[in-house]
Amino acid sequence: MRRLALIAVLLSSPALAQPQISRETLQWVTQQLSSDAFEGRAPGTQGEARTVELIAQEFQRAGLQPGNNGSWFQDVPLVEITLQGSPQLRIAGGSGAPTAFAYRTDFVGTSYRAQPRVAVENSDIVFVGYGINAPERGWNDYEGVDVRGKTVVILVNDPDWSASGLEGPFGGRAMTYYGRWTYKFEEAARQGAAAALIVHDTAPASYGWNVVENSWTGPQPYMQTPNDGADQTAMNGWLSHDAARRLLAAGGQDLDALSRAAAQRGFRAVPLAGLRASVTLDNQVRRFASRNVVGILPGTSRGDEYVLYTAHWDHLGICREEGPSTPPAASLRTGEDRICNGATDNASGTAALVALAEANARTGATSRSQVFVAVTAEESGLLGSAYYAANPIYPLSLTAGGINIDSLQLAGDARDAYAVGAGKSELDAYLQRAARAENLTLTPEPAPEAGYYYRSDHFSLAKRGVPMVYAKLGPDLVNGGRTAGLAAQEDYRANRYHAPGDEYDPAWNWDGAVHEVRLLYRIGRELAESEAWPNWNQGDEFRAIRDRSRAEQLLR
Repeated sequence: MRRLALIAVLLSSPALAQPQISRETLQWVTQQLSSDAFEGRAPGTQGEARTVELIAQEFQRAGLQPGNNGSWFQDVPLVEITLQGSPQLRIAGGSGAPTAFAYRTDFVGTSYRAQPRVAVENSDIVFVGYGINAPERGWNDYEGVDVRGKTVVILVNDPDWSASGLEGPFGGRAMTYYGRWTYKFEEAARQGAAAALIVHDTAPASYGWNVVENSWTGPQPYMQTPNDGADQTAMNGWLSHDAARRLLAAGGQDLDALSRAAAQRGFRAVPLAGLRASVTLDNQVRRFASRNVVGILPGTSRGDEYVLYTAHWDHLGICREEGPSTPPAASLRTGEDRICNGATDNASGTAALVALAEANARTGATSRSQVFVAVTAEESGLLGSAYYAANPIYPLSLTAGGINIDSLQLAGDARDAYAVGAGKSELDAYLQRAARAENLTLTPEPAPEAGYYYRSDHFSLAKRGVPMVYAKLGPDLVNGGRTAGLAAQEDYRANRYHAPGDEYDPAWNWDGAVHEVRLLYRIGRELAESEAWPNWNQGDEFRAIRDRSRAEQLLR
């Protein structure tokens, strides 16, 4: 009988009135958070202080209650490491004279170790292909090589990224977690490497070198750990494609040939002919607490069950400074726009969080409680959402599911929508019903090779077992169709993503943003009124942890 009831819930949706999403709220909050006064919303700055206060005020105005035992805030302990000066990556040995790679132009690097000085001295260099150790897939790029104390050079994405379809050892065109830079640095540390350098390539990375430069220079926040990152590599960084080609050539190797070999099963790591790497990083270390902003709309009959909404409020702060020690005010006096305002990414998503809270409060409380969390430090590796997932204010075993919002559709209305990571959980059915109600056709994710599933805050909750939807309006624009929509996406990635050009534009067409938030409202509202407990699909990597958490909860 319970199975039949669940099927009935999945096949039918509660009738919802047309959601009333405030266009004015979306516009005003986006414009405020992305103004120069917020200095790019970097964690641990005056920009953060202004940001979290504004979000708390807007949550209160929307009708929420403070979500953390009477407070709007959850402290997130971070350590900020700011590189001083412009270090050189020095390469000795090989067939030519010693080579020095220039900071920003040829490489960027940082350390996860909270130490004033970190050095890598005469470290042997090994090319480890895609840097993957995946026993369940029969793939180990580290097999037969000892990289302890060495510098590993790693390709971005995973081996079958250039496939036309979704078939292959690593999901074909769709990136897996093994393709993300976060995984590659984690695995290099587990293997004992002294340093790890990822080779940048625009197509498999899905962004240009300018994004790497802006994201990996300046203050870098990390989660505070008991050992101050001592178990991590001394340096993590990126090589430009040209620099990587020159480095490998100095070791008697060709980048193109090695890349082809690394894509084949059975690849073995290649030591680089006696090449040795040295670099010294002088760091300024600062410890501080950043903040997640948490509001709740308490439920009625089942208030101890929760639906979660997340969006990250942070961005990159002051980008492209003349030097890491140049103060923001001095940088701004040069006349060049150095503020990465993050209007689309993710002032717009934070505005959507406020608008969803406002719409749900106006309609009235649901059976389940609805929790709205504006998280910090997404741009630094999903740190705010990871902290909430590890230290949940509301038990994850009692969280039915959630919605993540990262960058609204600002190119106009569309005829389609898609889920990032479709096919993973039973929440797909909720999206299908909401899309049908909004006259939207569900289409495949347009760029699965970009790995967006592993690049936003829903992933932190998914790893802890909570089913999350990350749904977006698609590229089939009402005006101009897919050609116009895909061109708008490419223009954003090429010219504004993680760059000072991501600014509020009074000419934006907000029809798509309103439509997208209506879609999300329907998903969340149905889940908050439902008695169902959506799960990950059979065989999904997150199914087991969800099953365990629910079983433990039912036994209490």
